[in-house]
Amino acid sequence: MAQRHKLLLAGLLIFISVPWTWCVSEEELHASYWNNKGREALHTAMNVQPNNHQAKNVILFLGDGMGIPTVTAARILKGQLAGQSGEETSLVMDTFPHLALSKTYNVDQQMPDSAGTATAYLCGVKANYGTMGVTAATPRSNCKATYGNEVNSVLYRAKKAGKSVGIVTTTRVQHASPGANYAHTANRNWYSDSDLTSEAVRNGCRDIAYQLIKNVEIDVILGGGRQYMFPSNMQDPEYPTYTGDRLDGQNLVSEWLKNKKKSKYVWNKADFDAVNPATTDFLMGLFEPKDCRYELERDPSMDPSLTEMMEKAIKILSKNPKGFYLFVEDNGRIDHGHHGGRAIRALHEAVELDRAVGRAAELTSVLDTLSVVTADHSHVFAFGGYSARGNSVLGLSRSLGTDNKHFTTAVYGNGPGYEITNGTRPDMNESVSSDKDYRQQATVPLDSETHGIEDVAIFAKGPMSHLFHGVQEQSYIAHVIAYAACLEPYDNCRLPPPNHAGAISPSLLLLLLGLLLLSPYSV
Repeated sequence: MAQRHKLLLAGLLIFISVPWTWCVSEEELHASYWNNKGREALHTAMNVQPNNHQAKNVILFLGDGMGIPTVTAARILKGQLAGQSGEETSLVMDTFPHLALSKTYNVDQQMPDSAGTATAYLCGVKANYGTMGVTAATPRSNCKATYGNEVNSVLYRAKKAGKSVGIVTTTRVQHASPGANYAHTANRNWYSDSDLTSEAVRNGCRDIAYQLIKNVEIDVILGGGRQYMFPSNMQDPEYPTYTGDRLDGQNLVSEWLKNKKKSKYVWNKADFDAVNPATTDFLMGLFEPKDCRYELERDPSMDPSLTEMMEKAIKILSKNPKGFYLFVEDNGRIDHGHHGGRAIRALHEAVELDRAVGRAAELTSVLDTLSVVTADHSHVFAFGGYSARGNSVLGLSRSLGTDNKHFTTAVYGNGPGYEITNGTRPDMNESVSSDKDYRQQATVPLDSETHGIEDVAIFAKGPMSHLFHGVQEQSYIAHVIAYAACLEPYDNCRLPPPNHAGAISPSLLLLLLGLLLLSPYSV
């Protein structure tokens, strides 16, 4: 009896000392709740059947820097934004039936970057740090070494097979991740001709913006990166003090529009909203001079969200009876938020990416569309510490450090959040840590927090998605996509044609069922 009293007293003391932010639901206290959830999950797992048909469409969602700790924290944030505890919430990507891990290293670096990794998951070949669309035989910044070492992306191969193709990103469209879809370059930073080195100019290498419009015909291009497309004497339409970057005097947007029927260029939300997908075959939208704004700071009257851009892209591309390939990236801004040590920005970007994944599911069918969600690399972002159920993702641990100061459950291994004053770190409270400009504390001072080295997740659903399994090289992703869609070098894949039932979207199917139930002839 005395032992029982001691346990009750200990529990009471813990309850009093913990800043509880959420009440545990009554049902979770009983074994039946968890047993039922287990049975439901087991039933679902036992009924997963591989779809061995060819994929008509492919959507690749890329969360730049979206390591597994970021996925977990975004899941909880999503739930908390909806007024829930958060831990029990599911991201849309969590519901994908097939999962694998991807090894992210570059050929020459243990810690990868977005260019070398993009070459892997888009072209099927691992590359060097800072290079894209070329093999590892091309050292960074060596223009001459690109010749003969170019590798083609699944976007290029999809276009060659007659599919419509598109790129949607919240970074500049010339950035490393979208850029590897179409460019071959020894340096990811050669955005404009003004960025080229004398060696690059001498050996005839072209900048990434030029390659965007010349290397492959891309049907939909949406994101940022206006300044690299216009000459240096041309004023930006939104920011009068900004001008273009180009020294060659070219207007690449005008060049892209040439000889294209039913084509449009937009740079603001009003013109974007006015675009009718039914009468538009080609769309370029560049909404900022460089990267788009963080979702937390986006002006919805001026710039569309990632989800809105993706929806417009799908509606345009899906008119092609041969299908489409779409690259959707909210990666740069997840990545940039982490680099800046501002977890709140990175996590809100990840939630927006998941919203786009959910909307894509409503616009397509799992029967004929292969959907893949992955990351290029992780960050040294950690999410831990003692915390109560429902504790804010941006909140504090319930315990103190050995310096008797509070700390947040979200921290960084290095970065600009390092701060030591008078030999000690600052104390913390939740009103400070929840601010959108707050930098989580870091253990090592750096101007920019670094990428992580660990594996990242691959979530997949749709035709041939079961091929994503186990632990794979990152370059394997492009091979599965190419095989599933019967693209080179797997154009003789001999898979059954796409399941034509997939031509009916889930939302339309629900509408038809509803009409059937309302019919006076239904029984």
